[in-house]
Amino acid sequence: MSDCQKNNARPGRPCDPTLEQRRKNEILHHAVLLFARHGYARTDVGAIADAVGCAKGTVYNYFNSKLTLFQETVDYVMIGLLDATSSSRAEDPLDRISDSVRSFLGYFDEHPEYVEILVQERSVLRDRRTPAYRKYRSAHRDQARALFRSLIEAGVFREIPIDNTLDIIGNTLYGTIFTNYFTGRVSSMEQQAADIKNLIMHGLLTSSSSPNDDVAATLGD
Repeated sequence: MSDCQKNNARPGRPCDPTLEQRRKNEILHHAVLLFARHGYARTDVGAIADAVGCAKGTVYNYFNSKLTLFQETVDYVMIGLLDATSSSRAEDPLDRISDSVRSFLGYFDEHPEYVEILVQERSVLRDRRTPAYRKYRSAHRDQARALFRSLIEAGVFREIPIDNTLDIIGNTLYGTIFTNYFTGRVSSMEQQAADIKNLIMHGLLTSSSSPNDDVAATLGD
C-alpha cells in the first residue's frame, strides 16, 4: 500500500496536505477566471485543467462535478473576502472599520472577476436559498456586533439597532461593487471608501441639526 493510500489520498493528488490545498486553490483560481470570462455553461472542465497544467481527471479528483467546482469557486471568493476584510491590525476600532471598508472595495477592485462569479451564482445556483455573500456575512457577524456594541457603550456611537446598521453598511458596500462592475467607477476606489466611511461615521446632518416636521415639509415641496 502506498503512502497516499495510507493517508486516504485519491490518486493524482499530493500526499502532503499543504501541497494538496495549494493545488486545489490553483484549480479554483483558474476556474474563477474561466467561469468569469466565458460563463458557467460555456466553460469546460478540460479548459480549466489546461489552464492549470494538469489532466482533466486531476480536477475531478478534487471536485466531483463542474457544478461542485463552481460552488467552491463562490466559496473561494467569499473566504478571500473575509480574509481581506479581517486583516486590519489597527488598535483604534474606528480605524479597523475604515480599513475593512477600504479592503472590501479594494478586493473587488483588484479582482473584478470575483464580482462576475457572484452575479453568476444567482443563475447557476438558483436552488441555494441563501446567496454566499449573505451566508458568509451572517457567519462572521458576531465579531462586528461586538465591535459596534463596544463603541456604543464607550459613547462613540449612538444607541442604534446594530443588525440594521450592519445590513445597511453591507448593502451599501455590495451595491457599490456591483455598480462599479456594471457601470464603471466614477471616482477612485480610495475616494469611494472615504465617502462611505464619512457617511457611516458622520451621517448627513450637522451636529446642530435634527430631523423635524418642518425640514420634512421643506424637502417635500
